[in-house]
Amino acid sequence: MSISILETFTTLPPPTVLVVDDDKVLRQAISSLLRSVGHSVEGFENPMAMLAHPATKSAACVILDIRLQGYNGLDVHLRMSESGIDVPAVFITGHGDIPMSVRAMKAGAVDFLPKPFKHEDLLNAVDRALELHQEGFEKRRHFSCLQARLSTLTPRENQVMVGVITGLLNKQIAWNLGISEITVKMHRASVMRKMSVVRVADLVRAGEILGLSNGLHLT
Repeated sequence: MSISILETFTTLPPPTVLVVDDDKVLRQAISSLLRSVGHSVEGFENPMAMLAHPATKSAACVILDIRLQGYNGLDVHLRMSESGIDVPAVFITGHGDIPMSVRAMKAGAVDFLPKPFKHEDLLNAVDRALELHQEGFEKRRHFSCLQARLSTLTPRENQVMVGVITGLLNKQIAWNLGISEITVKMHRASVMRKMSVVRVADLVRAGEILGLSNGLHLT
């Protein structure tokens, strides 16, 4: 599969908002509110049912009650992350306190809303969560594309690339690798082409994202 095909088909699935609350009335009210503004929603009374549901594959945000029957919402969110469902969370609670809100924010919560909350506040929090999820997806997609491009380099091109992104001159790279400066220039041009960059600054940025600036790929 070519790089262009990879970039074309690595797309974000339609996002789903998961709502986990053991209060049926509130859960249905939140779900209806979100659907009214165009969101795809799946509601759950039990977090274990949520974790096992196919909807988690397209989840982009979770609304979690802090105090569920038999469960702690913060622990549920941690369990989600450990299960590969790494999505932003909006926590809601009728029994909030400062230590709990601090723990929630440290756990990566987008917001911590005490009940009763305004519809606008919830919708704004969900919008922020979806934006964060989209940004995270784009970063992962970009990283995957860079990795795919990197895999097309020969071992020698890889060495030359590391030399370039660590700031070495062509003659220094040639000396380190025991090759001619002309050969370095040829490899360098090939690296720029394969990595789809025009400026050295863009190649350096790609190397930083891929973690190559530490020189681990010199050998």
